[in-house]
Amino acid sequence: MRENTHTMKYAKQLELFQILFKNGKLETGRLLGMDVGDRYVGLAVSNPLNEIASPHSVLIRKQSNINSIADKLQELVTRFSLVGFVIGYPLPLYHFQRPQAMQVKMFVEQLQKTGRFGCLSYTYWDERLTSRAVESMLKPLRIHPLHMKHMMDKFAAVGILQDFLDNLQHQAKSSVQSEKPIM
Repeated sequence: MRENTHTMKYAKQLELFQILFKNGKLETGRLLGMDVGDRYVGLAVSNPLNEIASPHSVLIRKQSNINSIADKLQELVTRFSLVGFVIGYPLPLYHFQRPQAMQVKMFVEQLQKTGRFGCLSYTYWDERLTSRAVESMLKPLRIHPLHMKHMMDKFAAVGILQDFLDNLQHQAKSSVQSEKPIM
């Protein structure tokens, strides 16, 4: 596997939308949603039309295993023809930066330093209420705590990615409608 020496590129949400939306239609490149925590990274992948997010897996996150995580992400890039990452980011509440936000940025910096994702763009997406929503959905199921944590991480990634995809679809419809001539 040939490593790319360029670093992955940050794209504002609109820029990632423009990468996917060319010639008046959504392109087939898929997206990977990530819920980055201190111990785990939940992953979700979009369908080929970028309409539906599905849970994929959970990666164990340690300081020493960024290359292992990069290997697994590279496999997913190849298998799913990924064009970008949508990374959950806890926006500040009341203008105070949250500690989780620093974790997410450090994780992205570590991924960039691997030099493996130069062909990809990434963007951040607000994740403030995602984990709570997933927890309230799963809690009545009375799942074993270890399984619950993994499911929460995967489904938080689904929530992040699905929210982005819904916004993407809305933007696409708005863009197409604004190009129609008014009669």
